[in-house]
Amino acid sequence: MKIYKAYAKVNIFLKITGKRESYHEIISRFMRVGTLYDELSFAPKTKDTFEIIGDFSCTIEQNTIYKAYKALLDATSSESLEKLMQTYAIKVEKNIPAFAGLGGGSSDAATYLKMCNEVLHLGLSNNELAKIGANVGADVAFFVYGYDSANVSGVGEIVQEFKEDILEFEIYTPKVEISTPIVYKSYRENFYSPLDGFETYELKNKSSLEILESMSIDEANDLFKPAMQEYKELKEHYRAGWYFSGSGSSFFRVKEKSLI
Repeated sequence: MKIYKAYAKVNIFLKITGKRESYHEIISRFMRVGTLYDELSFAPKTKDTFEIIGDFSCTIEQNTIYKAYKALLDATSSESLEKLMQTYAIKVEKNIPAFAGLGGGSSDAATYLKMCNEVLHLGLSNNELAKIGANVGADVAFFVYGYDSANVSGVGEIVQEFKEDILEFEIYTPKVEISTPIVYKSYRENFYSPLDGFETYELKNKSSLEILESMSIDEANDLFKPAMQEYKELKEHYRAGWYFSGSGSSFFRVKEKSLI
């Protein structure tokens, strides 16, 4: 069976630009982590229901892969998709930590959508898959497009490729399970200070290396301070010179001589 790689990402920067109903609008640079990925494949089933074989703490219904299946089925009404999942399980070799700000769940969902599109010859474009993925999670669109680096805006649905050399990272993920909604709520209540249009334009046009060389951890990521406030144990894990991905809990830094 073919193995599909679901890559992790880091947020080089993540800034809040405003609100849209109950959501926050962002501008962020996502960069793919080429050395960290889950591996997905179709495998023989061991039970009658929708089956995911892998190390997950959530229920099937909470799993982003199952949510991606339901969203794809709703969008296509594909009988061949139903038959596929009656015949096969999805096997996941899980390497990306959960609750880590590295996009593991979103990447798994996007990879599943692309697997089904390829195997079943559904003929959906990346734009169509990204729209379907938006019903699963805010970061799914980035992983559907498969860019090395991109500026991501809106509530995650606007993905613009950013041409630059991909960096190699050291990543450290402490065992702190962070709730993204809790961090955003804390930001909104205690730290709300949206970025203006001029600063947004400047950030979108700077290379990731320039940004990391010129910004501190809290300047680069608006969610760092609220995460530290809500999860006091993070202070024990913070190290000078490291950056914070998403709402956490992962810290990262660029490896020396990391242009690959």
